Amino acid sequence: MAKQQILLNAFNMNSVGHIHHGLWTHPRDNSSAFNSLEYWTDLAKLLERGLFDGLFIADILGVYDIYQNGIDLSLQESIQLPVNDPLLLVSAMAGVTRHLGFGVTANLTYEAPYTFARRLSTLDHLTQGRIGWNIVTGYLESAAKAMGLTQQIEHDRRYDQADEYLQVLYKLLEGSWQDDAVLADRTQRIYAQPGKVHKVRHQGEFYQVEGYHLSQPSPQRTPVLFQAGSSERGLRFAGQHAECVFISGHNLAAAREQVAKVRASALAAGRSAEAIKVFMGISVIVAPTEAEARDKRAEYLRYASPEAGLAHFSSSTGIDFAQYELDEPIRYQKTNAIESVVKAFTAKDSGWTKRRLLEQHALGGRYPVLIGSPVQVADQLQSWFEETGLDGFNLTRIVSPESYVDFIDLVIPELQNRGLYKTAYAEGSLRHKLFGQGPRLPANHSAAAWRDLSGSVPAPRSDIHPQLGAAALNLLCPIQG
Repeated sequence: MAKQQILLNAFNMNSVGHIHHGLWTHPRDNSSAFNSLEYWTDLAKLLERGLFDGLFIADILGVYDIYQNGIDLSLQESIQLPVNDPLLLVSAMAGVTRHLGFGVTANLTYEAPYTFARRLSTLDHLTQGRIGWNIVTGYLESAAKAMGLTQQIEHDRRYDQADEYLQVLYKLLEGSWQDDAVLADRTQRIYAQPGKVHKVRHQGEFYQVEGYHLSQPSPQRTPVLFQAGSSERGLRFAGQHAECVFISGHNLAAAREQVAKVRASALAAGRSAEAIKVFMGISVIVAPTEAEARDKRAEYLRYASPEAGLAHFSSSTGIDFAQYELDEPIRYQKTNAIESVVKAFTAKDSGWTKRRLLEQHALGGRYPVLIGSPVQVADQLQSWFEETGLDGFNLTRIVSPESYVDFIDLVIPELQNRGLYKTAYAEGSLRHKLFGQGPRLPANHSAAAWRDLSGSVPAPRSDIHPQLGAAALNLLCPIQG
C-alpha cells in the first residue's frame, strides 16, 4: 500500500493583509501589488513549481468594524480592506498553469444560485476541471447591512439556508443537462438535444427557481466543495456536503479531536470517513539553519501588528476586545459571528485575556507557526500529519512571496525525501487529484440524487439528510417539443 502523502494548499486573499497583519510593511513583501495580474500569475506559476495541490483564496464581504467601533485601524493596517473579488483571478492563473487547483470563497447568502451556478460552470470549463468552491454563509453584521438586511441572519438559520442553496445548485449543475445533451453536429444542425436538457423547478423556503442551467456540463459539473465550520450545525452541514474541510488547531490533541468530529459527520451522513479531506492552517518560517530561522522570525516580529490581529479577531467573535483591560478575563457574549471560536475563547476558566490574545497575535495572526531548519519543519509537519489524522495543510503567507519560496525550496525536498510529498502531479481534474476517483462527485454524495432525472421524481434517499429527501419532490422537467 502506497504511503499517504501530505496535501498542500497555499492560503491567500485578494487583498494586502490576510492572516499576518502588519507584514505588508516588510521591505521584501509584495502584497501591495495584489491589484496587478502579474502578482497572481507569478504566484500561480510559483505554486505549480512547488507541486501545490491548490491555491485557496479566502474572501470576506463587509468590513471589520467591531474593534474600537469603527474601521480606522482596518484602513490603516489594511486588515482585509481593500479586498477584491477572488473569482476574477482564476482564469488568468489557469492560463499559466496546467495542474494547480483553485479554491475560491463565495458567500451564498448574497449570491443568487441561478447565476452563481453559471459562474462556477464557466470556471470549471476554463480551468478544465480545476475549480473548487469554499462555501461560506458570512458572519459580519457590516456585510448584512451593506446587502440590505437589518441584521445578520442567526447562525444556525444561515446553515438551513445553505442546505437549500446546495439543493438548487445540485439540480442546476448535476441534473439540468444530461451528459450526452451536446452533439455539436454541424450536419444535422443540432448543437444540444432538446430532450436531454431539463428545466429546474424548485419551490422552497428560501429559493424559488424555475429555469434551465445556462452552461453545458463541465468536467466536474459541481466544483470541489470546501467548507470551514466546527460548530455542531456546521459539522452537520460538512458531513452532508463538504469534500474538504478546514480546521484550526493550536495543539495536536485539539486538531485530532477536530479531525475525528469531521470524520464522524461524514459517517453520520452515510458517507465514508475518508470522503472528506481535512486541512489545517499553518504558518512556516524556515531557513537553512535553526538560528537563521529564529533570526528571520525576530525580523518579522518588528513589522507585525498584534493589535491589527486582535482587531481581526474581534470581528471573528463579534466582541470588541478594545473594551477590556490587559488582564481582564474575556467574557462570553452571544453573537452571530463564528460560534465555535466565540465558545473556545470565552469558555469558563479558559484563561483568555487581552494580554494573552495580543501575545498569541504577535505575528499579526493566530495560526500555529512552525519555525526551524528544513529538517525541523518537516519533523513538525510529519508529527501533525501522522498524529492527528490530517490530510494536509493550508500554508499562509507571512511575507509574500518569500514564505512560499522558502517552503518550496527548503521544506518540500525534505518531505519528498521522506516519501511524504508527491514528486509529480497526477493527471485529471482537481477532484481526481484529491480523491483518485474521477472528476465527478461520487454516487453516495447527496448531489447524486439530482442526476439525469429526465423529468421523473427521484425517490427520497434514506441515507441522506431528511430535508434533502423531502426536497426531492421538486421536479426537473424536460424541455417540451
